Amino acid sequence: MKKPFWISMLVLAMTFGGVAEAQAQAIDASTPDGLIKGLTAEVMASAKSDTGIQTGNLDHITELVNDKILPYTDFERTTRLAMGRNWPKATPDQQKQIVEQFKRLLIRTYSGAIAQIRDQQVQFQPMRGATDTDAVVRTQVINQGQAIELDYRLEKTPGGWKIYDINVLGAWLIQAYQQQFNEKISQSGIDGLLDFLTHHNASNGGQS
Repeated sequence: MKKPFWISMLVLAMTFGGVAEAQAQAIDASTPDGLIKGLTAEVMASAKSDTGIQTGNLDHITELVNDKILPYTDFERTTRLAMGRNWPKATPDQQKQIVEQFKRLLIRTYSGAIAQIRDQQVQFQPMRGATDTDAVVRTQVINQGQAIELDYRLEKTPGGWKIYDINVLGAWLIQAYQQQFNEKISQSGIDGLLDFLTHHNASNGGQS
């Protein structure tokens, strides 16, 4: 069964980005909304021009994520917040491995949905409550007449603004994984979480 389109948006935004109607443009990471607008257009152009992505080729999708999206995300912070109080309990090597396996999990689980990216539109909403270091860019994705809430949470870094969380239909990604991560760690420790992520990725390609 195909994954809903909004899931592909979630993955592209966090490991991930999004799509837009505009053509590819230079990405301006000096402002939060400028980053999202530029990144969505860039990812859309790449997805539409790569037949490998359109057919769900995992290597092509991973290359898209690594080349176009990861430079504008703070996925380590995403993983750290998802682990919460358990993050300091992990060794630096465990932390590095969990970040990588979590990224692979998201890419693999929804690689089929990413292939559905075509001509969806993104409407940007007025920004509210932004500070000098943290902001939320609010958007609506219009897919076959359906409006899907999709919000990005960003932090300001020395290298410009970066995405670290995403809200789809009222559910923030970090919150969605906190309970699962905490349960795995409570049951079998940090190594148990790492084993779960690693084996899940290896055994079934992350399909859930």
